[in-house]
Amino acid sequence: MSNLLETASTVPTALAELEAAWKRTDDLFAMIPPGSWSVRPIEQRHPIVFYVGHLPAFSWNLVGRAVLSRGWLRREFDSLFDFGIDPEFGEVVAEPVWPPVSEILDYRDRLRDEIRNCGKDLLAVAGERPLAEHARVLRLVLEHELMHHETLLYMFRELDAEHKLATPNWPQARTGTAPRDARFVALPAGTVRLGAAFEELSFGWDNEFPARRVSVDAFELADLPVTVEAYRAFVEAGAYERPELWDPRASEWLHTTRPQHPSGWRQRGGSWFVRGVFGWQILEAVSGWPVEVTWAEADAFARWSGARLPSEAELHHAAYGTLDGRDDRAFPWGDEAPDARRANFGFAESGPTPVGSYPAGASARGIHDLIGGGQEWTSTAFLAHEGFENYIEGYPGYSKDFFDGQHYVVFGGSWATDARLLRRSFRNWFRLDYPYPFTQFRLARDV
Repeated sequence: MSNLLETASTVPTALAELEAAWKRTDDLFAMIPPGSWSVRPIEQRHPIVFYVGHLPAFSWNLVGRAVLSRGWLRREFDSLFDFGIDPEFGEVVAEPVWPPVSEILDYRDRLRDEIRNCGKDLLAVAGERPLAEHARVLRLVLEHELMHHETLLYMFRELDAEHKLATPNWPQARTGTAPRDARFVALPAGTVRLGAAFEELSFGWDNEFPARRVSVDAFELADLPVTVEAYRAFVEAGAYERPELWDPRASEWLHTTRPQHPSGWRQRGGSWFVRGVFGWQILEAVSGWPVEVTWAEADAFARWSGARLPSEAELHHAAYGTLDGRDDRAFPWGDEAPDARRANFGFAESGPTPVGSYPAGASARGIHDLIGGGQEWTSTAFLAHEGFENYIEGYPGYSKDFFDGQHYVVFGGSWATDARLLRRSFRNWFRLDYPYPFTQFRLARDV
């Protein structure tokens, strides 16, 4: 009975949060003229029109079909827009013929109405389906929507100016230099808690469970992420032409693309420029931003620097550990909810900010920018916690399909990551050669 009461009280809140997410979804798509929705900004992703249909299709397939057993909403759309793609580098994925946009929007609107009225049906199956209890399935589709906001935005960044409209109510991106160079901070050996117990969270993705403890040896960690300016030295030293710096797993990407610099950089008239969401910035203006590169580039820079990338467990140790050896903080700064004093997240800015801009968000040991700014590359391949179970009905491959050694965990969140996704057990991951997300990285050293 207590679960039913809790579910009944949670459904209205979850639906209100979902309405707000839908509003932001619509605002993001409004950045793109409808005539450009057929454009494919990134080869490893479908064109924009797919995502207009994917968000409602995913929601119906989880809420309507998997949990409520209602069957198809519109069978051809439920199937066509069900899952995106994650091809290996160089793999060509054929595109289907996409339906008219007007039909996709009608499908989206019908889905939203169905979700708005699903509360009683969720209560009816709450004792039978874990996803119905605590309105977990509504939080699932909510977080899926929020994650795609970030995906859409980094896709839109790749579009030329004629394919997007500026959003006037967004702040200007903050530019500038870093306040100082990064310093290495010594962290003692210890144990860190990864993951969460299932009942701790109102909703968590399958890869967040169960909780486990991991030992961490003593190490040193840079207190600031690597900046655009620091990475320029790597580029101009010709490091892209030094094969000994690069992980062999990146060899095909290196051989095929022959990169000389990050994909979001350009050199014109002897000056470097860095791509932002709404245009190019001269490098000197954004020299203090955390540099956004692939895992392969971050790993090579670390090797060039005589250092390495930190592991997932090491970043947890640095973020949530206290000076007296405890490991119970919800966030690097303590248990208070994230706010604009402590981190750059949730679209509060229209891009990254110079590293070290949020001293109030530092961890107990003085490590800055562990949350916000960019999702932080780790040396940890994305694999399951011991005891992992595929508990999400209708989406058994959400995590399992990526336990392949080709994807690496990113830690924390970016300036476009929603506050809901900043919980310490949340995990995200990308391919080692994928250059588009809002990322950052910092250096670690053994002692």
